[in-house]
Amino acid sequence: MYNPTVARLTYRAVLGKRRAAILFVLPGLLLLIAAAVRSFNGVDDQVAADVLGGFAIATMVPLIGVIAGTGAIGPEIDDGSIVYLLAKPVKRSTIVFTKLIVAIAITMAFSAIPTFIAGFILNGNGQQVAVAYTVAALVASIAYSALFLLLGTVSRHAVVIGLVYALVWETLFGSLVPGARTLSVQQWSLSLAEKIGGEGLIGSDVGLPLAVTLLAGVTVVATWYAGQKLRVLKLAGEE
Repeated sequence: MYNPTVARLTYRAVLGKRRAAILFVLPGLLLLIAAAVRSFNGVDDQVAADVLGGFAIATMVPLIGVIAGTGAIGPEIDDGSIVYLLAKPVKRSTIVFTKLIVAIAITMAFSAIPTFIAGFILNGNGQQVAVAYTVAALVASIAYSALFLLLGTVSRHAVVIGLVYALVWETLFGSLVPGARTLSVQQWSLSLAEKIGGEGLIGSDVGLPLAVTLLAGVTVVATWYAGQKLRVLKLAGEE
């Protein structure tokens, strides 16, 4: 199911100069914010939770997911170079699975690791805040990668749509509108963080069993449908 050649090409595409620059900016900004908040406020568990929840989980993780998920396949479809990959004797389900693994790995690396470091800067992992939000970043990375990989297979405007989703739905509605929170990857991931972090510091409107079910369901369905879309993509000369 995993193809090293496809993985290498995907890493090269996602970590190109332009995308890599953006990928480093967001974690760097989180660490700067964490350092500034710590210097001005000292150690405060609630402030640490607010920073990690408000910026890392609500903004940074979905944006990195957009870059990695859409970048894993979208540009190849847009410029037509995907035909060279599809012409190889590699199953299309293997191509999708491999690209998903790459997208997940990149999203986790550029979101979960900085979240963990920022948590230690803010409060030294007091009340397990750093670990809790790191777990949230890890599980959210999986769902976001699958969603945005699918988006890259169905639309030529995947990046724009993904940014609107990340900034409007996840950051705004997913954080502020009660009814929308149930349909937010952010809230699903925070449900897991809530079970790890200090009581009262982290909150989610979604129960843990439902959150796990939705995270798994979205990941599986999005990956399956992306495979279906790639399977019906015709090469020049195919009937």
